[in-house]
Amino acid sequence: MRPRDRGQAAVEFAIALPLVVMLVLGVIQVAVVVRDQIAVELAAREGARAAAVSASPSVAARAAAQAATSLRPIDTSTAVSSSSVEVTVRHTTRSRLPGLGLVIGDVELEASVTMAREPP
Repeated sequence: MRPRDRGQAAVEFAIALPLVVMLVLGVIQVAVVVRDQIAVELAAREGARAAAVSASPSVAARAAAQAATSLRPIDTSTAVSSSSVEVTVRHTTRSRLPGLGLVIGDVELEASVTMAREPP
């Protein structure tokens, strides 16, 4: 090893480490967004099922969606027709990761489910 090459690995490590850390944080943020999207879809499905069998669809949908997930706040809207009910659930996932949150920003999640109405 030549004397001029000493410390080369430390310099390469110092250059590569921030990129690797940002990549790992990005993967974690994507996993959080996917988890929250699945929770929003579950809340919409549970809300639609409750609204489909209820005499008061909007109230039942909101209560079922709130009970189905721990995400807060969620916005629930219900559209009722004579034969079906559609429940839409919205949630904004905020990035809490340092540095990466400024790049990605907030992610708006939405899911809609339509089910046939059943007699209450």
